[in-house]
Amino acid sequence: MLDDRQYRARQACPKPGRGGGSFGADCAERLGPGRTMLGAAQEAWLRDGLARTHAKWNVIAQQTLMAQLDRKPGPGQSFWTDGWDGYPAARARLLNDIAGLKPLNPLVIGGDVHCTWVADLKPDFDDPKSPVVATEFCGTSITSQGPSQKQVEMMLAENPHLRYGNGQKRGYVKMEIRRDACTATLRALDSEKRADSDISTLATFVVENGRPGAQRV
Repeated sequence: MLDDRQYRARQACPKPGRGGGSFGADCAERLGPGRTMLGAAQEAWLRDGLARTHAKWNVIAQQTLMAQLDRKPGPGQSFWTDGWDGYPAARARLLNDIAGLKPLNPLVIGGDVHCTWVADLKPDFDDPKSPVVATEFCGTSITSQGPSQKQVEMMLAENPHLRYGNGQKRGYVKMEIRRDACTATLRALDSEKRADSDISTLATFVVENGRPGAQRV
């Protein structure tokens, strides 16, 4: 379980007169190689854990979406700097550690972005040849509203490593891990505005033992 709030560098590229995260085009500060999301001590602790683990499945729980999410259609890119997209060098260090240390079956779980995402995690999201080294399941909110499905479809088109996205439905992710596979079931309320709402399955994904990347079933 990671803490990506209290040890990190300040958000890059704040709007004039303001702090915190922002949406926008790229800036040199965001790309700084020394920027950290976890802090040096926690980065070292995580790397040591990944190097020592003998677990069949290795689950990294954290607070937001780890996969890159370009929010601008067409040429150019735009990122939300409060999440991992504000710390791409730190994310690359972690995913390169996973690629090099090869812990068995790494899974990343997250939330806080008011949208359901399923993603392939790669050390370099802009390189189509970069290998998939882990799988991410990001759960949506229970009640708060998310982006429109039109926005989600645009972001799916811009980010081919994103295997699934849904911003309209509220719900949760149910995960079952067995020796040979992890099954993630994306559950959604018919309406978050009714206490007696029915709930149904939006989609189901499987990660097979020894094969990073989610496969829809």
